[in-house]
Order: sequence, then C-alpha cells, then structure tokens
Amino acid sequence: MTTATLQTSAARSGEGARALLVAAFLGLGLVFVAGFAPASVLHNAAHDFRHAQNFPCH
Repeated sequence: MTTATLQTSAARSGEGARALLVAAFLGLGLVFVAGFAPASVLHNAAHDFRHAQNFPCH
C-alpha cells in the first residue's frame, strides 16, 4: 500500500465513524423525544404529516 492509499483509507474510516455517531445520536434523540412526548402530541404530529402528504386519514 502506498501512503496515499493509507491516508484515503484512514479518512474513510473516520467518516464512517462520524456517520455512525451522528446516526446513533439522531436515533437516540428520536427515541427519547417520542418516548417522553404525550400521546396526543404524537397523534397530532402523525395526523398532520398524513395531511401534508395528501394522504386521506378520515
């Protein structure tokens, strides 16, 4: 392997770790927000999303 190949490989590894960290942070944030939100708030959010997508719900 050349030095350029090793540097490229290390950069990709760092990007992958950063992407994994961001995805984990966003996922845990979503779980905690949904877990602690009142049911009526979640229902209204889902209902509004369906209307925003022009999907009939009632």
